[in-house]
Order: sequence, then C-alpha cells, then structure tokens
Amino acid sequence: MILLIALFIIIMALLGAPVFVVISAFAILGFYAADIQIAALIVDIYSKFASNPVLYTIPIFTFAGYILAESRASIRIVNFSKAILGWLPGGLAIVSLVACAFFTAFTGASGVTIIALGGLLYPALMKDNYTERFSLGLLTSSGSLGLLFFPSLPIIIYGVVSETSITQLFAAGLLPGILLIVLLSIFSVFIGRKTVTSKASVSMGEITQSVNEAKWELLIPVILILGIFGGFVTLGEIASITAAYVLIVEVFIHRDIKIKSIPNIMTSSMILVGGIFIIFGSAIALTNYLIDAEIPMVILDFIQAHIGSKILFLITLNIFLLIVGCVMDIFSALLVVVPLIVPIAASYEINPVHLGIIFLTNLEIGYATPPVGMNLFISCFRFNKPVITLYRAAIPFLIIMLIGLAIITYMPALSLGLIDHFGIR
Repeated sequence: MILLIALFIIIMALLGAPVFVVISAFAILGFYAADIQIAALIVDIYSKFASNPVLYTIPIFTFAGYILAESRASIRIVNFSKAILGWLPGGLAIVSLVACAFFTAFTGASGVTIIALGGLLYPALMKDNYTERFSLGLLTSSGSLGLLFFPSLPIIIYGVVSETSITQLFAAGLLPGILLIVLLSIFSVFIGRKTVTSKASVSMGEITQSVNEAKWELLIPVILILGIFGGFVTLGEIASITAAYVLIVEVFIHRDIKIKSIPNIMTSSMILVGGIFIIFGSAIALTNYLIDAEIPMVILDFIQAHIGSKILFLITLNIFLLIVGCVMDIFSALLVVVPLIVPIAASYEINPVHLGIIFLTNLEIGYATPPVGMNLFISCFRFNKPVITLYRAAIPFLIIMLIGLAIITYMPALSLGLIDHFGIR
C-alpha cells in the first residue's frame, strides 16, 4: 500500500502538482510508515517558525523589493549606470547587467527583473545595434545575476535552513557576485567592439543629473552595508528601515506610487512570501522524516564509497545543482536540497558559507540553462520569442557563467576572504 501511494505521489508530481503538495505528501507518508503521530510533525513545524528570529525579515524585504519594481526606480538606475558606463564599448550591455543585478538583489526573483526591465532594456539594446541573439541572451542570463548580493532572499533562506551566519553569507557573496558581472562585462566589451554600437561621451552634466535623480535609490546599498557590517542594527531592524525608506522615497519623494496602490503591492508581494513559507513548512516536515530515517547518512555512505576526493565531489555537486536549478524553483531547491547537502559537504571539509555561495551560483545559472530553466520561459513570454531562440541566445552567457562558477568553487578564498580579513561573524 505504501509503495502504491508513493507511486501515486510521483505521478502527481509528473502531472504538475504543486511542489508543496508533493513534499507534504511524501512527509506524511514517511511519518505514517514510521508509525509516528502526525501531530508531532505540526508541532515541530510550528516550533521552527516561532523560534527563528530571521524569518520575519523575508516579507519585509520582499515588500521593499516590490515597491522598487513598481516604481520608476529602474529607469533612474539605468540612466545613472548609462551616464557612468555608457562611454565604454559595450557600455549599454554593462548597464543592463548592473541594473538587473541591482533589482534581482532586492526582488529575489529573476522573473520580476526580466519583466520589469525587459521592456526598457531590450528596445534600447536593439536600437544600439546589438544583435537580437545577444540582447535576448544578456537579459535572460542577467535576470538572476543579483542573487549573491545583499539583501537577496535566497541567501537569507539558505542561512536559515543551513543554520549559517547570514551576515557572513552576505559578505561572502560580494566578490563572487562582482566576478560574474565582470566576466559578463568583458564579453560585452568584446561584442561592443565588434558591433557598431553608439558610445556616449562622458558628460559631467549628465552624470550630475542622473546622480541627482537616482540619489535616493543609490543610498539604499550604503544604508544596508553600513547598518549590517558596521554592527549598528540587526537584520530585522535593517529590513524594517529599508522597507520604510523605500516606501517614503517612492511614494512621497518621487511620487511614483500612489498610496491607494500600496495594498495591491502588498498583496502581490505576500503571495510570493506565502508560497515560500508553505514550501518551507513542507520542507521542514520532509527533512525531519529524512533525518529520523537516517537517509542523509545512507547518501553520505554511498557518496564516500564512490567519491574519494573533494575535487570530484565538488564537480559532482555542481552538475547535480545545475540540474536542480533547471527543474525546481530556487526556493524549493533551497528548502529541500540544502538539508541533505550540508552534512555531506561537511564530511569533505567544505565551509558551509562557501557551500552556500556555490549552491546559489549553481541555481543562478540553472535559471537560464536549457531545456527547462525558468528564465528561458519568462523571456519567451516577455519578448514573444520561440523558446528555441532563447536556448541559442543563452548558451554563450552560460559558458561564461560556468567559468565563473569554476573559479568560485575551486577558489574558496574568493568567498571567504572578506570574512577572514575583517573577522565578520
């Protein structure tokens, strides 16, 4: 009977059942098979939510990100970036990378970035004589580029699930995130030299004007970095400060958002948060069963029996996570896979902070990896192009990001250097 039910759940998953339904079903089936009261499961889920001091920051940061996405902040950030970087060969492409990274860091969802910025950047790139393939590939791959930057929701969730310092994770993601932008920027400069694109001259008047227009948004990263790494506020306090600041700036200073629109923005942002928390509760239930059944130990014994070196394990891990990033959304992947991976990686003496950056970089790349990367289908919808066209467009950018992934994976000092140098805890 248990095998039949398990088979039925698998069929449900293949037919498109929601992730939280599948996870919950397997958790309940596991507890039933182990003859453990389901009430124990509910109590444990409640205790995990009630005792965690970080989870309440997720809806606050999400709300702040949605406020930015609904305002004209994207236009101001793009104009500022263009004034600073537009003189470079491939300058507009680099502007697109920076702007997408900024917005993904705050929204935590690359789909929002592609939809919010795609209509602005895609016509601009085409007008600047970039090819359609390059423009589509750039926006599709850079839609998830900011996941390593503060205050990215995936980093917070990884820290909660793996019980790792979130402050250390934010510090660790800074240099790897910049590395990916630099590598893609070098490629953009190369394309810019080959393509007849317009180069804006350096204009102090234009720079001054763009800085003046975007100054309130440009202060956000400064407030975040000084607040957290300066030790002045906690993560919860900086989340509240950020949300209040963004709300005041976009509603009362720029007046991009009307007060009557705020309830709708709250609703949209909390739908995402609600989905994350439902999956989180389901994942806690499944993780508890797997631990009770000693499944991680079985997996660990199998891996150690067949993979002897740390390097080979990291290669296997990267391949596995790229596949996971293709077939699962990032929040489900974090909540389901992290509890299984962390103890196995610890046996190979991989720092959990470094593991988190490897994990998130893989999922970031997986978003745009054929055949089923989520960004490919979002771009397909946003730009009204066949998905095959998006496959071809994304490949050069994926190759470059995989090079970055290799550097991040096999040079742990890139992730851990700032933590060790400044003694961040």
